Amino acid sequence: MTLHRQGEVNRVTKETNVMVRFVLNGCGKCSVKTGVAFLDHMLHQLSSHGLFDLEVTASGDTHIDDHHTNEDVGIALGQAISIALGDRAGIHRFGHFSAPLDEALVQVVLDCSGRPHLSYGLKIPSQKIGSYDTELVKEFFVAVVNNSGLTMHIRQLDGTNSHHIVEACFKSFARALRMATELDPRRAGAIPSSKGVLEQAGQKTKGPF
Repeated sequence: MTLHRQGEVNRVTKETNVMVRFVLNGCGKCSVKTGVAFLDHMLHQLSSHGLFDLEVTASGDTHIDDHHTNEDVGIALGQAISIALGDRAGIHRFGHFSAPLDEALVQVVLDCSGRPHLSYGLKIPSQKIGSYDTELVKEFFVAVVNNSGLTMHIRQLDGTNSHHIVEACFKSFARALRMATELDPRRAGAIPSSKGVLEQAGQKTKGPF
């Protein structure tokens, strides 16, 4: 198990060029430039509240729309998370958090299981936040989950403001992931599974996937 616990992914396709560097043992340093302003704002929430060091640069066909860049950033981030976790030895594995933001309250519960699954329960009133299509929130988390091997449940407990709902979701994700990926001193470096192994996802680091 590496003490540094970081993952770096460069994903290049005909639609996007994405680089993600993700450090679990970080302090919240963040440098993000995806070309999608609202996504940048949300990635800053992930880094700040999870205390992950995060670097993301992306260029893509945003002259068409934000879909490909949003999805490919999610794919690369998920793969970087999986690489940083390695064999997942010694971690708590499970995490949960409920974050309020004014009238909004969103809960995220996750398991670093190696088995990708997303149950998505956000009900976002508006179709756009600024220029960002709110349907892309789900697409982002689908990409992250499928490439990180997380089992994740997102539940909206309250909320009427679209920005507040999505930001509360990212803050909850950050804190739940922080809880799950922190090292458990009682685990003494063992795999947190009765099987003695957790599957790994998203280990590729180059090329279109």
